[in-house]
Amino acid sequence: MSVSKNTPVLSVRDLNVSFPSEAGTVRAVRGVDFDLYPGRTLGIVGESGSGKSVTSMAIMGLLPQYAKVTGSVRFGEEELIGKSDAQMSAIRGNGIGMIFQDPLSALTPVFSIGDQLVEAIRCHQNVTKAAAWKQAVELLDLVGIPQPDKRVKSFPHEFSGGMRQRAVIAIAIANNPRVLIADEPTTALDVTVQAQVLDVIRLAQRETGAATIMITHDMGVIAGTADDVMVMYAGRPVENAEVHELFQNPRMPYTVGLLGSTPRVDRPAARALTPIVGSPPALVDLPHACAFAPRCPIAVEECHNSEPKLVKIADGEHSAACIRSGQINGGHIDGKELFPVPELSPDMYADVPRSEREQILEVSHLSKEFPLLKGALLKRKVGVVEAVKDVSFDIHAGECMAIVGESGSGKTTTLLEVMDLQPTSEAKIVLAGRDTAGMTARQRLHARRDIQIVFQDPMSSLDPRLTIREIIAEPLHSLGYDGNVDDRVRELMDLVGLNADHVDRFPGQFSGGQRQRIGLARALATNPKLIVLDEPVSALDVSIQAGVLNLLKDLKRRLGLSYLFVAHDLAVIRHLSDRVAVMYHGDFVEQGTVSDIFDNPQHPYTKKLLEAIPIPDPTIERQRRGLTVQEDA
Repeated sequence: MSVSKNTPVLSVRDLNVSFPSEAGTVRAVRGVDFDLYPGRTLGIVGESGSGKSVTSMAIMGLLPQYAKVTGSVRFGEEELIGKSDAQMSAIRGNGIGMIFQDPLSALTPVFSIGDQLVEAIRCHQNVTKAAAWKQAVELLDLVGIPQPDKRVKSFPHEFSGGMRQRAVIAIAIANNPRVLIADEPTTALDVTVQAQVLDVIRLAQRETGAATIMITHDMGVIAGTADDVMVMYAGRPVENAEVHELFQNPRMPYTVGLLGSTPRVDRPAARALTPIVGSPPALVDLPHACAFAPRCPIAVEECHNSEPKLVKIADGEHSAACIRSGQINGGHIDGKELFPVPELSPDMYADVPRSEREQILEVSHLSKEFPLLKGALLKRKVGVVEAVKDVSFDIHAGECMAIVGESGSGKTTTLLEVMDLQPTSEAKIVLAGRDTAGMTARQRLHARRDIQIVFQDPMSSLDPRLTIREIIAEPLHSLGYDGNVDDRVRELMDLVGLNADHVDRFPGQFSGGQRQRIGLARALATNPKLIVLDEPVSALDVSIQAGVLNLLKDLKRRLGLSYLFVAHDLAVIRHLSDRVAVMYHGDFVEQGTVSDIFDNPQHPYTKKLLEAIPIPDPTIERQRRGLTVQEDA
């Protein structure tokens, strides 16, 4: 059925989704309205729990039976709300295709990629198996899978993460859907693979002419892919605009905060990021008030008395749910910045040349190999994997050294070898002037006072059975602190910006950003000279991430801390780091200051990494060349 470009292919009106829970009814989606037009992309952004994915699942009819869904979702002339699962099965994968967040769980592990493509084709097309198999090979070729005639017989576990996501895209577009929903399609991927997958989605959209919904938390991805943007908060849309208009002139304080809290890879970090204080509300028993008011820097009394409607601003297509939207101009109100940017502490090493600062860590000729074993009962060594190949670097007082690279490049292995403090005979690790080779177990334990670590996942790194007091006090007891432990714990809570009166709570009672601050407080407990940061903000929403990055930067300047920082997000690295080493297949291919690496990269791999990072500015992002490298088979 042909549809005019001026006629929406999908119309959503007053969509509401609620779930029962022990605490009460969770209103996950509240009054979502939008129109989706052929060939255009609607970007839906917001923090975790804002209702983005639930909205897409409601459209697809994939919510559990206990979910209560009301409102209207019209696909062409058909109303989807109220259809049975059997009726929706005729539409899913045919009229509406979906690209899921986790490609491994979206694919069945016991069937080949070709079998799953053939199944998707024959469910909706009256073709022979041979014709469907031929079409499956063509689809894999279209999405950029090398040697598609051979790889079509492979199983999901034989594909890399990026190739699995390409296969999921192939399944989603197999029947030329009129609507394509991409739910966080690049969240778990490396930046270069992310760029390739986004290119494949654009290609798929061009080939099928589909209208696309791009759900993501990455404002850079939205800047490069979306035509229109809907910002969601606490289950409802709070701003809706054309992409250039939204980025240049946001009119809702929450949107201003999201854009200000996003670090950028294309400019130096001249000041702190914009933090959005607080956490999103629980969607149970919401008061009849603006849900963002408790976190809003310009909230007035009226904001707490009623919830503002999403209304158009002036005569344009820009809508915002804020009673003060007419006063907001370019992120400012009354000529002042909407969100006050925190002042960072003075840098205690600002006037001290690097050569005159204490050398905190020296790593020379570090290598790590893992044996390749074969055999079910009798294991035998058939080779080795060189995870780290003869890397050397040093860190001085008051500086952050970052190691960046894709998954499997050897970043985390390097960190673990440093933390182990037991170098091989060829390697050398000097911590705070002490060579760790030949240290006794007692000496090594004592040396750990000078080096601590903050892990990637703040929930799994904190024991849920211990109180915050016990968690922070643990290294103090282990490493022989001789002062008042309770006083030290309260001091550390204050230092990382947490309420010291909450020390008797458990980790589950804190938000993700607060849990990461607790992990940082534990790392600071022994007054270390070096803190190792293993992807410390990758699991956090961008608004929460900004607060943690500001804290890390402030502590480095105030206390003279040194960091060894691993991350895959180059924008985060540029904001926090002083020096950068780019790692590829276990080796440093480029190393230097942040300005040297980001403004004048020399190695082709570094250039590819920088080209792949999306910039949260639609004008700049769309002028950049797309990535052309192909993923290894």
